[in-house]
Amino acid sequence: MTFRTLDDIGDVQGKAVLVREDLNVPMADGQVTDDTRLRATVATLAELADKGARVLVLAHFGRPKGVRSDANSLIHIVPALQAVLGRPVGFVADCAGAEAEAAVAALAPGSVTVLENTRFHAGEEANDPALVAAMARLGTFYVNDAFSAAHRAHASTEGLAHVLPAFAGRAMQAELEALEKALGNPEHPVAAVVGGAKVSTKLDVLTHLVTKVDHLIIGGGMANTFLAARGIDVGKSLCEHDLAPTAEAILEAADQAGCTVHLPYDALVATAFAANPPSLRVANVHEIAADEMILDLGPQATEALADVLKTCRTLVWNGPLGAFEIAPFDTATVALARSAAALTREQALISVAGGGDTVAALHHAGVADDFSYVSTAGGAFLEWMEGKVLPGVAALSAA
Repeated sequence: MTFRTLDDIGDVQGKAVLVREDLNVPMADGQVTDDTRLRATVATLAELADKGARVLVLAHFGRPKGVRSDANSLIHIVPALQAVLGRPVGFVADCAGAEAEAAVAALAPGSVTVLENTRFHAGEEANDPALVAAMARLGTFYVNDAFSAAHRAHASTEGLAHVLPAFAGRAMQAELEALEKALGNPEHPVAAVVGGAKVSTKLDVLTHLVTKVDHLIIGGGMANTFLAARGIDVGKSLCEHDLAPTAEAILEAADQAGCTVHLPYDALVATAFAANPPSLRVANVHEIAADEMILDLGPQATEALADVLKTCRTLVWNGPLGAFEIAPFDTATVALARSAAALTREQALISVAGGGDTVAALHHAGVADDFSYVSTAGGAFLEWMEGKVLPGVAALSAA
């Protein structure tokens, strides 16, 4: 995929640059509780401001559905963004229209200004050409730095790339380059770890991955559905028995594509989902009692998967292997994540991970900083793993 970056933007001194960022951060009692997404904006916003641009930040916050509300105003995000940027950040109470145009015209070169929530306009989610044109009047260039919103064909994420010279910001560039190394044009052998509770939420991911990777490692509750499809009694485990034929079809497709699917052959089981329950034991998956549930991979399966990773050059990971929120059902996720991190540090493996639970699990294992790339995008990362075209990315490529 080809796209222009900030290296190609040329002279921006005194020019207004519209930068689409993701400022949709969690808040409690008026305070930002996780500034990860804000910190991701720093490279692009600082670089453009240092080059003398009048930086105009476009973003959404919440789901106001075209209706203005104080609760969804981006003015509440400005103090936290100012703190991570280490420079003043202004605010304009609209992202289109005459008042916004007048306010932008008065801004100084090198300034950073947040424009009001794009979703206060009904035309944002409808990708209305009239709103696109009104936003475009505010700037000379368009920079998309919000991969996490790139799966939406909205005015500020897709429409603007067709009417202004369009470029990828530094965070977007890093994401696209990492994803290209992971699945676009990876070094083989490639392993994918896919975990999570239900097969139904990741059918498209699994179907796509078996055609792309050499090893598919299935964990979490969804592994139980595959075990059941193979005729194994999984007791009281979380399992979508009605999807057994679908699971079997995925296994057959993997077979035809030459992809090895790894399912657990031993597991951590218990009769209750609680921290360190008295009934906790390691069991072969063929020996699960009727009142037991599989809550994590067993030690033998975990060790075998670590050996698989040693034979691979690329890893893409989405979803935990067990119910990692409660000990000791975090054991397999932590152990395999640490194995992947060690191989990455040795430069034996390119490791790319994404998805909310995945990021939390890698932080829990203490290895998030050791992976080659960890994406904070949720839906966009999942759609990329499904092989779907992301409108915001496609628009940059077309531009």
